[in-house]
Amino acid sequence: MDILIKPIITEKMTGIGEKLHKYGFIVDKRANKLSIKKAVATMYNVDVVSVNTIYYAGKTKSRYTKKGFVSGRADAYKKAIVTLGEGQTIDFYSNI
Repeated sequence: MDILIKPIITEKMTGIGEKLHKYGFIVDKRANKLSIKKAVATMYNVDVVSVNTIYYAGKTKSRYTKKGFVSGRADAYKKAIVTLGEGQTIDFYSNI
């Protein structure tokens, strides 16, 4: 569980998961594709065909409010898109 931080459950990723058998995860920044593949395979008991990773750098955000100018920083994170074998799915809603 150190590698996989949380699954991405959005309307877009749910649609991609149903049609293309691809699922998204927020992963540890230091994780590589092989460790992500192994973690998903052991946690969900599925065959992983491929892993694509995207690194999002943190950005500075600013806005003007009634109390004045507020600035902050969005966190940097790494996202992995995992493609499963034909006929396999991951059910994120079974534990609810």
